[in-house]
Amino acid sequence: MAISLSVVVLLLVILVVMIRGGSIKAGPAVVAVLFGFFLASTGMAPSINRFMNSLADTINQITF
Repeated sequence: MAISLSVVVLLLVILVVMIRGGSIKAGPAVVAVLFGFFLASTGMAPSINRFMNSLADTINQITF
């Protein structure tokens, strides 16, 4: 839960920066948000969730 909330907040910040910077307009941003919303209700959602969790675990295992 904490990872998915962090990803949502990060993506929201990136989206706002892109809209304010002019690299993406509000219309395509709304389409992208709606696409993500409806994608979450498809059968692909568990696969995407597993991929994001494994990616987060991989990043977490990196040591410096």
